[in-house]
Parts: sequence; structure tokens; C-alpha cells
Amino acid sequence: MRNETDSNNATDRLVLVLGGTGKTGRRVAAQLAERGVRTRIGSRSARLPFDWADQDTWDALLEGVTAAYVNYAPDLAIPGAKEAIRAFVDKAVAKGVQHLVLLSGRGEEEAQACERIIQEAGVEWTVVRASWFNQNFSEGEFLGMVQDGVIALPAADIPEPFVDVNDIADVVVAALTEEGHAFEVYEVTGPRMLTFAELAKAISVALGREVQFVEVPRETFSAAIADSGAPQEIVWLTDYLFSTVLDGRNAYISDGIERALGRPPRDFSDFAREIAATGVWEAVA
Repeated sequence: MRNETDSNNATDRLVLVLGGTGKTGRRVAAQLAERGVRTRIGSRSARLPFDWADQDTWDALLEGVTAAYVNYAPDLAIPGAKEAIRAFVDKAVAKGVQHLVLLSGRGEEEAQACERIIQEAGVEWTVVRASWFNQNFSEGEFLGMVQDGVIALPAADIPEPFVDVNDIADVVVAALTEEGHAFEVYEVTGPRMLTFAELAKAISVALGREVQFVEVPRETFSAAIADSGAPQEIVWLTDYLFSTVLDGRNAYISDGIERALGRPPRDFSDFAREIAATGVWEAVA
């Protein structure tokens, strides 16, 4: 198990959390604050605004930063992400950042290309390579489907080891604050694989009402996303994820959480019970 104590005086560090208001970023920022680590949030709405598309926002944000959590939205597979990551890493290293922690994606060649950028940057690095998030169904893209009782997605009968975002945040915070995580690739997954039909059943059991999974054609789903007014990059990304990442390449469990934290990952059924108890999955009138 990794050392659970901070290796340095927390006041000597300034950690930048990009995407600090998103699923993983806000949890990372909250944990760092609890540990007394000086933290700077990188988002468009922050006191020092950050925008991936505007490099003029980067210099002030990186001033005095010693470590950074790099979380590219919406996904490292998006065209242009590699170039943005390279530019940001070059600027961060020039500004004196000593440790970069990158949130990456399993089975994405584009994400692995971004991993190589931080691995070759000449500073300490940690890669957290994640599978699909549990929280996509509770605070993300598919919440409305659960509330409506039908998860309609272009997913075949291929299992995925869904991972809890809280586990991801725990690994990121450990990498940012503890010794022993530099130059590690942590591939993080849940403890078991679930098809989308099995996932819907687990939600149904926790919720006490039926939530079905219905497989829909990819073209139909993409057209519906486009018709909803979503940006073109989101239309492209959803098609990419369902056509490429969910082709079976990720149908295996990894031990990244156990290696990083010395404990097993959270199970989806435990997540489902916790979320059901909050009432967020109740049908919207």
C-alpha cells in the first residue's frame, strides 16, 4: 500500500486542477483542500479563467504551480487534443511544473499519444487511464435516460468494467500528494465487467423499479444527438466511443486502483444503491 502521508509540506505546493468543476476535477480539488494543499482551479469560470482554446489564459494560471492534474474536455480523442496537450505541457514545464498527472482513456490511440507527450516532458508524470464512469448515469450524459426508465444506446452485448469517479479522484490525489506514484500508468477499472443490460438491471434492483436497456442503431443515436443541438465534436465523440472503444478491446479488468491505493475498487452495485438513496434517479414529472 502506498504511503498515506504527504511527503512534503502542503504549503510548499500549489496544485493546478484543470477541469476543476467537472466530474473528476471537483472531487480532486475537494480532496486536496481537505489535505491542506494549496489548489488552483482551472476552468472558464474560475478567478483565473482557463480555456483550452485560448493559450493566452495559460500563463497566469501556471504561475507558481508545482504540480498539475491535466483533464482535457470532452475527451483526448477529439481532433486537436494532442496539439493542445503538447502546447500546455511545454508551457507548464517551462513555468516550473514538476509533476503532471494526466487523465487518459482506455483503448484510445489518441489518448495514448497524449500520454507519450507527458512521459517525454522531462518531469515526473503519472497516467490515470480510466474506463467508462459510473457517474455518467448519475450526473452525466445518461442521467435522463435512467430517470425515464430506458437506457437507449448503440451498445452491443460487450461488457465494460465501469469505474467509480471517486476511485479515479482518490488515485489522482494520491499521485499528486504522495511518494511512489511517479512514472506509473494506473489503468483504473471497476472490480467486474457489466454489459449495458446488466448495468440497467443493477440500477433497477437499487431503484426498485425497472430500468431497461434498449440497443439502438448507431446512426439513429448519432442523428438524435445531432438533432438535440449538441456541438459537432460531441456528435463525433459519441459515435467514436460506441463504434471504437466499445468494440471489446476494453473487456478486461485492470489492477490500477489496487496498485495505487492498496484497496479494491468500488462495485457498481454499491454505487447504484448510494445514488438511488439520493433520489436523483426518480422519474421527472
